[in-house]
Amino acid sequence: MKSPIPTGEEIQYDGGYMITETDLDGFITFVNRKFSSMTGYSRLELVGIAHSLIRHPDMPKAAFSEMWATLQRGERWDGYVKNLTKDGAFYWVHVFIEPRYNDENEVVGYIAARKIPGTITLERIKKKYEELLLMEEIEERNKGRIGVA
Repeated sequence: MKSPIPTGEEIQYDGGYMITETDLDGFITFVNRKFSSMTGYSRLELVGIAHSLIRHPDMPKAAFSEMWATLQRGERWDGYVKNLTKDGAFYWVHVFIEPRYNDENEVVGYIAARKIPGTITLERIKKKYEELLLMEEIEERNKGRIGVA
């Protein structure tokens, strides 16, 4: 399945918890009804795909690098994420992700819950993400110049 093409249309997350569970590699193993309805995908479409399918391209890679590093240390992560719906609209959420354990106390995946982001904090996050994206773009351009005479 291909990621949706962003349309630039924003939809507001109206509350209620969107829950997902993934395996250790970020492939979806469970979604609740609210997540399915918000994204526009059926549960059958979502289970088994990489959660990154709905990641908006405006999300800096650094945000997800930090998230994965935190989770792989066995710690809880929370942050703000811009996601895409099936039709390409976007929405912002405040996400809480924590490791999921089996009976032997081994991490077997992750569980995530989302809530409505606070307006003031979200504005700060948007600016931070814009700066990170600009830095990533500059780094990518500079990589292409290395060794060029």
